[in-house]
Amino acid sequence: MTDLTERRGLDDAVVYQPAEDSGLLAEAAVAEAHGRVLEVGTGSGWVAEQIAEKRGLEVVGSDRNPHAARQARERGIEGVVADLCGPFRTAAFDTVCFNPPYLPTDPDNEWDDWMERALSGGESGRELIEPFLADVGRVLAPGGVVLLLVSSLTGYDEVLALIEAAGFDHEVVVEESFPFETLSVLRLERAE
Repeated sequence: MTDLTERRGLDDAVVYQPAEDSGLLAEAAVAEAHGRVLEVGTGSGWVAEQIAEKRGLEVVGSDRNPHAARQARERGIEGVVADLCGPFRTAAFDTVCFNPPYLPTDPDNEWDDWMERALSGGESGRELIEPFLADVGRVLAPGGVVLLLVSSLTGYDEVLALIEAAGFDHEVVVEESFPFETLSVLRLERAE
């Protein structure tokens, strides 16, 4: 499948580049990550690179976009083409980070290209958060943590309900308000 930006030769335009949400996740991950780390939806690999460089941890960056996996590898990160946590083995990671596509998008206005997939969280903004939470516990080692970026645009209380239903406790690690949304990075641990 070739999308419009590929046909125009704009390879960098098909990979999510660092923005405010990336900086917030990196800040939380540098402070909280331990052991072997997986960054789901790594985009350019910038957050994974921050963790590896500042903490000296082994980091795998996964993304369903092959261009993103390539950019992560160019940053020295092991970049894997993967859909969420699907291909990874049970208890493989001590820390899992995820800045999901969270913008609520009307299905009639979605484009079928890599940048749309990097931004659109479906109608609710939670289209990828739900399956991620349903599977992330499987790849998390005992004592492991999840760092999940949540936008107020996705329905904060609804995301908290999904977190609880998946068997996790949560705490806010870092939060920042912008004119149209509040971004929070939540630290998730298995509920006792």
